[in-house]
Amino acid sequence: MRFDLTDLRLFCDVSDAGSITAGAERSALALAAASTRIRNMEAVLGAALFTRSRQGVTPTPAGRAFLKHARTILGQAARMREDLSAFAGGLSGEVRLLANTNALTEFLPEALSSFLAAHPHVSVDLEERLSDEIVGLIAEGVGDVGIVAGTVDVGALQTYPFRSDRFVVVAATGHPLAARGAVAFAEVLDYDVVGLERSSSLQRFLTAKAAREGRPLKARIQLRSFDAVCRMVESGVGIGVVPQTTAARAARTMSLATIDLTDDWALRELTIVVRAADELRPYARELVESLRA
Repeated sequence: MRFDLTDLRLFCDVSDAGSITAGAERSALALAAASTRIRNMEAVLGAALFTRSRQGVTPTPAGRAFLKHARTILGQAARMREDLSAFAGGLSGEVRLLANTNALTEFLPEALSSFLAAHPHVSVDLEERLSDEIVGLIAEGVGDVGIVAGTVDVGALQTYPFRSDRFVVVAATGHPLAARGAVAFAEVLDYDVVGLERSSSLQRFLTAKAAREGRPLKARIQLRSFDAVCRMVESGVGIGVVPQTTAARAARTMSLATIDLTDDWALRELTIVVRAADELRPYARELVESLRA
């Protein structure tokens, strides 16, 4: 039974993406080459590794077992590469960091800039995910380090405090909510909302919260950044839900009202999560220390 690291990386990428096409793109392989590699792996193993459907692919029981071993082997290969790179003049490699929208947009640009400046041979693969998704992916070994909302159950993962923030409502100064000091999220659902694009973890989170209230989120327009949301809110298109740090920064140059959200989930204690600190590769461990600082 012979598989190379490209096979294993492709299998993990396809499993994570839920699509052979997307997995091939992540592995920088042509679709035909990726499909051939997967068929060859299945032929060697004598078992189907994926269940295929119109929605994409999911690992079969054999595929899930294969995925666990593939992640272990790729992790060991990365650790070997990093350990040996020390003999060639310093650390080099990549750390995969998973973060929710709040951490990614408000805190990580500054936090990561100092780390990357101090480690010119290390790159960071940063991906936005929902907090509960991040917990599962870190536990499975898909990511090295995660940053999640402190309200999620992290199971057996090790945690470290990162930052604190809270979500607030922003509205144009003439909006009916502008004079309010605080509102519940249920009241937000009465109005048009300016939000982030559908794929953002925060937008999916707010849509799920609205569904629990038994009502839709009236997304009038969806944009790519919190700053763009605030500019659109200022023009009177709708109201927005953004981090308090964003609202305070925007209020210095825009005519906006900031209204507190009374829901418990609005307060965001952001937490760093790892599977096991003693299993982290040196540069991933240094990233955690840098983020904590």
